Amino acid sequence: MKIVALKTYMTRVGVRPRLIVKIETDEGISGWGEPYNHGPDRALVPVLEYLFEQIRGVDPRRVEYLIRRLLQSSRFPPGAIGLAAISGIDHALWDISAKAAGLPVYMLLGGNVRDRVRVYCGIYSAPDPEECLERTSELNERYGYDAFKLSPYRSDLSRTRWGELCRQAGAYFEKVREISPPEFEFAFDAHARIFEPYQAIQLGNALAPYDPLFFEEPLRPEHLPGWSALRAGLKAPLATGESLYSRFEFLALLSARGADIIQPDICVVGGLLEMRKIAAIAEAHYVTVAPHNPMGPLATAVNLHFAAAQPNFKILEHKIDEAPWCLDPYLPVDGYLELRPDRPGWGIEIDEDLLRNDGYIHWERVLPVGPDGATLYV
Repeated sequence: MKIVALKTYMTRVGVRPRLIVKIETDEGISGWGEPYNHGPDRALVPVLEYLFEQIRGVDPRRVEYLIRRLLQSSRFPPGAIGLAAISGIDHALWDISAKAAGLPVYMLLGGNVRDRVRVYCGIYSAPDPEECLERTSELNERYGYDAFKLSPYRSDLSRTRWGELCRQAGAYFEKVREISPPEFEFAFDAHARIFEPYQAIQLGNALAPYDPLFFEEPLRPEHLPGWSALRAGLKAPLATGESLYSRFEFLALLSARGADIIQPDICVVGGLLEMRKIAAIAEAHYVTVAPHNPMGPLATAVNLHFAAAQPNFKILEHKIDEAPWCLDPYLPVDGYLELRPDRPGWGIEIDEDLLRNDGYIHWERVLPVGPDGATLYV
């Protein structure tokens, strides 16, 4: 079996742009992958076309060899765009390998260690407690979610005295906890918008008395001693990792005792192969993995197979957005994604005709601006 073609499709999931990759072989078996589109979105296409020339004609089942070859040919460690492109290729190679064997991908990883995969739903705002209860109850009734992620910010963090912002966050979570079913779990994502570690500790500890599932990424990822200090001073589980790339960066974070839960993104780090290596390092540090997964149904399928086979998996981020090109997405039942042991590869069907015609949508992040006119982290 040999790789003969690579195709890319600029598409959308909900209101966000997405890129889907297809790799074809001379035996008629094809595989699908989804790179993270950090932006500019269209920058990925020429990178993928360039990388394809380095894998053309090789057996796609040689995943370790091919990914190593792509990484080595970069000469310098690839960054966000390069690793995202490699991630999409990696996904497609695993899909082909499993289809050729007539097995789900997780069976190539040593088999499933769990029968279903727990998910949480991000609400991505801080709605009033009553509205929060209404939305979480609806999601619980429809899909069985009992874990959710909220923003800790109840007001503009650049225009609110910090102590007041922390007080608001604590009072908000106290009320949410008071009126919500006791089995509901709530994580809080600070979205790397805090610059000073002591402020991150103050905000996290304002939430801590009400038992958050985790406090996510309050700081930027670059300075690891800041993460060590944060974890040492925090009274809640600390999660981070969506902005990190290779196993080497995660090893540095874990060696610095900078997280209780890591959140690598399988569409960012270089794919399933690298994700498994990162998770193994975390397991050796008694750290669990809660993958970052804001993408589409294909990325969710890839994450499901990783989670099914990974012993120290904790919980998976999940979004329900329209993607007509995926005919049978994994959807939660009682708050879990069920495995599909009778379906090879990722276990989903993709309509290529719909991909060709599905309208791409342009999207850019809008930087917030402080009262003094300086731009802030988003």
